[in-house]
Amino acid sequence: MIAATAVILGVWYYASPKNLQVGYAPVQPVPYSHKLHAGTMGMDCRYCHANVERSAHAMIPPTQTCMGCHSVVKTESARLSPVRESWKTGEPVEWVKVHKLPEHSYFNHSVHVAVGVGCATCHGRIDQMEVVRLDKPIAMQWCLDCHRNPTANLRPKDQVTNMTWTPDQAPQGWKPPTVNPPVNCSGCHR
Repeated sequence: MIAATAVILGVWYYASPKNLQVGYAPVQPVPYSHKLHAGTMGMDCRYCHANVERSAHAMIPPTQTCMGCHSVVKTESARLSPVRESWKTGEPVEWVKVHKLPEHSYFNHSVHVAVGVGCATCHGRIDQMEVVRLDKPIAMQWCLDCHRNPTANLRPKDQVTNMTWTPDQAPQGWKPPTVNPPVNCSGCHR
């Protein structure tokens, strides 16, 4: 009986989404460096994820976004050959999604961005990641903790993509908006 309980508790703890997801960093077809693009070069998240303010889903950038720069920069790089091939054939680059919620969950990026939830709140310091990985647990309890106390995760809307923003950088007199995110099941499970 004790052994069975230990096995159940072990599986429950180690197989929970928190322990399975954090650190997940799949190999991508193109070794894209967010550290270089978002960090060193300071590119805004919205350049590549252009619809994040208007759509429920943050799009994976199409090849034309990459080629906006790479038609003139690093045009002979072997690392970018899958992007050039995609551009030539019209077939998309098969990026591997990193931040993937279960299908029974509903999440809307635009709603979160509109109230001032910063990219780094859920995705971590993408600007410091050579390879993007899951930095936060993105499990139900983690989301509910934020929904129950959202103020700590809000910032001025013009700072949503600022990876280094901290509350002490808020403009004089700025107060987080009052938001009441759902904490009932149907808020995220539709």
